[in-house]
Amino acid sequence: MVEATDFKNAMSWLTGAVNVVTTSGASGRHGFTASAVCSVTDTPPTLLVCMNQAARSHVHFIDNKILSVNVLGAHHRHLSSVFSSKMSSEERFEYGVWTELETGAPVLEDALVSFDCQIEQMQEVGTHTIFICRIVAIQHSQHDQALVYFNRAYHQVGQAKIA
Repeated sequence: MVEATDFKNAMSWLTGAVNVVTTSGASGRHGFTASAVCSVTDTPPTLLVCMNQAARSHVHFIDNKILSVNVLGAHHRHLSSVFSSKMSSEERFEYGVWTELETGAPVLEDALVSFDCQIEQMQEVGTHTIFICRIVAIQHSQHDQALVYFNRAYHQVGQAKIA
């Protein structure tokens, strides 16, 4: 049997994009930092997001049934820390410039790309909930340096374009 610690150590070698996942509804705006995001299919455009059920904002994502995945650029390292901190939800949104697309979930204006989504399915697996999300709008920025998490540290990938 694989121990949880061995699994976590092995997963640290899996490079992942760093994202801030947000929602909005009657109880306010909420968000968290996540690397457990991936595409599911392009027909219809769908992605999945995994969220720890113990997270204080978990219930808000379930109630709102909408979310936005904001893929962070290298210049957003501070936002990753903010959205994984013990700050209140209101304080977190004081960082960055936020707007909305179709669903009303907060979208980071200068994210590499933002996926605005309706949560269509939820599946509880162990300590996490998997949200299966239909993408209803996409917004791109002009940035080309991504923030990734590898071996328990942040790294920058991509190359500045030469004019």
